[in-house]
Amino acid sequence: MKIIVLILFVLIGQLQYRLWFGDGSINEIAQYQSRLDELKIQVEEKKHRNDRLYAEVLDLRKGQEAIEERARDELGMIRAGETFIQVIE
Repeated sequence: MKIIVLILFVLIGQLQYRLWFGDGSINEIAQYQSRLDELKIQVEEKKHRNDRLYAEVLDLRKGQEAIEERARDELGMIRAGETFIQVIE
């Protein structure tokens, strides 16, 4: 009977060791979960960025107004017959 009890204690000890310190331990799972949460946040940010870029591409494909607006803002271009007035504050 003592041998059976000893074997059970050794077996329980081994299982407890694996639970707390071995592969797939509680600490390791918590680290993986936190890393997964960080990656999910990054994926969501990239999805939002891609959605904005896709909307901008559709806008540029759709009409000249978006192209004209970007040329005015980024390159300082004006149409023929327009007068450019710059206000310095």
